[in-house]
Amino acid sequence: MPHHEDHTRVVFLSLLLAGMAFALSQTVVSPALPEIQREFGATPTSAAWILTGYLLAAAVATPIVGKLGDLFGRGRVLTAVLVAFAVGSAVCALAPSLGVLISGRVIQGIGGGIFPLAFGIIRETFPAERVATAIGGISATFGIGGGVGLVIAGLIVEALDASWLFWLGLMALPAAFAIHRYVPQEELRKDSRVDWLGAALLSVALASLLYGLSRANAWGWGDERTLGLILGGLAVAAFWVWVETKVHQPLVDMRVLRRRPVFMTNVTAVLIGFSMFASFLLIPQLAQTPESTGYGFGASVTGAGLLMLPSTLIMLVAGPWAGRLAIRANSRLPLVLGAGIGAVAFGFYAVAHTEVWEIAVGGVLLGIGIGFSFSAMANLVVESVPREEVGVATGINTIMRSLGGALGAQLVATLLTTQTIGDTPIPAESAFTEAFVVAAVAAGLAMLAALMIPVIRPPRAQPVTAPAPA
Repeated sequence: MPHHEDHTRVVFLSLLLAGMAFALSQTVVSPALPEIQREFGATPTSAAWILTGYLLAAAVATPIVGKLGDLFGRGRVLTAVLVAFAVGSAVCALAPSLGVLISGRVIQGIGGGIFPLAFGIIRETFPAERVATAIGGISATFGIGGGVGLVIAGLIVEALDASWLFWLGLMALPAAFAIHRYVPQEELRKDSRVDWLGAALLSVALASLLYGLSRANAWGWGDERTLGLILGGLAVAAFWVWVETKVHQPLVDMRVLRRRPVFMTNVTAVLIGFSMFASFLLIPQLAQTPESTGYGFGASVTGAGLLMLPSTLIMLVAGPWAGRLAIRANSRLPLVLGAGIGAVAFGFYAVAHTEVWEIAVGGVLLGIGIGFSFSAMANLVVESVPREEVGVATGINTIMRSLGGALGAQLVATLLTTQTIGDTPIPAESAFTEAFVVAAVAAGLAMLAALMIPVIRPPRAQPVTAPAPA
């Protein structure tokens, strides 16, 4: 048997692999969506469910799986989640029809619980002095995987075929084995109960909100279907909050979410998610805009992904840097810095986006901003809640980021489709400029929200005094 320290390293690498598998699956499909649509002879609306089904399933699964981990052991639940994710990946890769492919994506969405479970495992099993850095490293994989997915999607489709995009999900299997083998088994809580009513209400609220946001650009923001889904989701969410205050063992303890550090971190998560997903949409589309426009690069899908590479690479180190900074100072500082640097990055893009080096410089700033922000948000939530609430609280924070991302992507898409060059579908340069400004404002508001989070400092050890002489 290896030494305990070796166990910690193996667990950390396994959690990195698990996080990367989920993050990759979020974005790797997007650039290949037209190819998949042609392969199955699908309409754009039906093909969009490849992304929408995954998004909805992940949103529903994330807090519920996090809570199951809190109740029944995070190692056990994470192992099951990773196996389910791998099964969903295989279903997608072997799918004979679009319906089966969408079903596989829904199964993959269960992987939304990977991150809250990983944070709980780190808090429970890692030495205290390494928790912040380890959470920073895991958090960074969310952004890294998203960027890598955009980079490699074109390469895989051109060299192989679209089904290979889904076989990447099998990397979850070795992670599942290592988690099962090396994460210490937690004792089950004898009085454990799952608040299934709360889980059902939260699922309905999230599914309604996210689906409404995801269809807003296609239907129109004033369409009765859009408004019905969004307002209906908000109404169910309000009812869910009331129900949770009346249940003996609620899915989410509202007293925990009302704590100022947790509440303001969730507000920040919405704004950070807004700006990050805006960048995932803006930069590849700008890169693929024809050179004849005077500002585009005329890049292929692969070339557009490569322009995201500086941002992706810098995230590899930004997350752990943020963790070290949190140890030396506090977890709020890297969040404030990350949101501020993100605002600077988008402000830079608003005035400088016509040269490759400008995209690269902005990407480096964006990578630092996202890496710092993701790491700090996870650490702030973990530090602010009891151990038995870590999974569900970090799951809610992840959902807030996804809600912000859905809103950001749709608003940016609206800007790009309403301001075009003549009668063509090509966005005007002013549309990109305005979208970058909107993303910069969101990141700036995130920085202000982060400044409202109380500073949490670890208690200092009290000096030992000698007993008074008798």
